[in-house]
Amino acid sequence: MRADGRTDAARPWSRGGGRAAGCPAAASGQGARPRRSRARAHHDPTAVPTAPATASPSAPPKPSAPAKPSASAKPPKPGPPSTDPDYDVFPCNTGDLTFTASPAEPTTSSYLLKVTNKTGKPCRVLGHPVVTFGALDGQAKKRGSAPGIEEAIRLAPGQSAYAGLMGGLKSGTSKTVSSIALTMDTESDLAQAPLKASTPGLTVATGNSVTAWMDNAEDALSL
Repeated sequence: MRADGRTDAARPWSRGGGRAAGCPAAASGQGARPRRSRARAHHDPTAVPTAPATASPSAPPKPSAPAKPSASAKPPKPGPPSTDPDYDVFPCNTGDLTFTASPAEPTTSSYLLKVTNKTGKPCRVLGHPVVTFGALDGQAKKRGSAPGIEEAIRLAPGQSAYAGLMGGLKSGTSKTVSSIALTMDTESDLAQAPLKASTPGLTVATGNSVTAWMDNAEDALSL
């Protein structure tokens, strides 16, 4: 008992600083709750901010190399050349020839027409010659038939073909010319400059006609 009349049992704390054994909190084992330590974020004012990550652009895809053609794609080899000696013989153009006209029958005013291949290659004379009379309009009519291109006369260099020009009968409407012009009857993109020949006293009338090309003079004048 203390001098003030109070006993030590009335004090809730023991001298050692702990609760007395009779304290309900000490008996139940539930003491004061432990303090939770809170970590505070430490901010460094000198820290450099980190840049946000960006995706780097990807390189463009490289073009693929072109595929090599297969060995089987080779073009076929050309066949052997034709053995036909006339497979590349073309129609005679007017410029391939020389031209003459000679009197054949003075009484009928007929002329023998002759063309000669002056080139170094063979050619074929087709159909009938186209004959005009000086400065007069019109041309001689075709007399008889002509062979096709495959049967047409083949002229080797220096060879000739013939046609007969039949004169007209003199009348009140007939005219006389001193020259004629000839071109070949062929479809060609080349210029067809007429070949001229002298024909003094040739009577021009409605009956003038010309034969197809022949390989001899006799046949040309017999039609």
